[in-house]
Amino acid sequence: MGFHEVRFPAAISFGSIGGPERKTEIVSLANGFEERNTPWAHSRRRYDAGLGLQTLDELEELISFFEARRGQLYGFRWKDWTDYKSSRPSDPVDPTDQALGTGNGAKTQFQLVKVYSSGGESYSRPISKPVEGTVRVALDGVELMQGLDWAIDTQSGTLAFVRPPGDGNTVTAGFEFDVPVRFDTDAVRISAVGFDGGEVPDVPVVEVRV
Repeated sequence: MGFHEVRFPAAISFGSIGGPERKTEIVSLANGFEERNTPWAHSRRRYDAGLGLQTLDELEELISFFEARRGQLYGFRWKDWTDYKSSRPSDPVDPTDQALGTGNGAKTQFQLVKVYSSGGESYSRPISKPVEGTVRVALDGVELMQGLDWAIDTQSGTLAFVRPPGDGNTVTAGFEFDVPVRFDTDAVRISAVGFDGGEVPDVPVVEVRV
């Protein structure tokens, strides 16, 4: 699958709308009860990039980005301004934000994740596109040094330790991240007259699995 490690213009995505979607299959039984199931282990996010456009210059920037990605052919990074870091929106990133696992004296690689919790239930979302320069890592609450103690693959979200964490050591991390997406259309249709009159193009964007 083709993927370009470039972010969609953040100033345009700031005004977009979108968020997570789930796929739930519901069967209504003869007795009035329901059976519910899902083939998806993870949610998938959708956005509309067109709603973030405010000027003709931004429209030109979007068209250039669209053409460089060959429409739906190549994926790219997207900043979801409503959910782009490991901490609460109002808090700074901290190396203890998210628990990634526990050391066993041999394992050196851990996947970045973000956990969403409510009402005693939780969902662990794999993070595959951390933003370079924002990742912080701690072991049992003590922050470690990038390069000296660990390295991060910003194309997969894999954290690799120079030396394996000891048995029982808690691995945590904080970070900002992007969503891997692609355009969900091969056509962008808009007129300059309509745009000046308040018309915005429909430019759907959908998350991809990487």
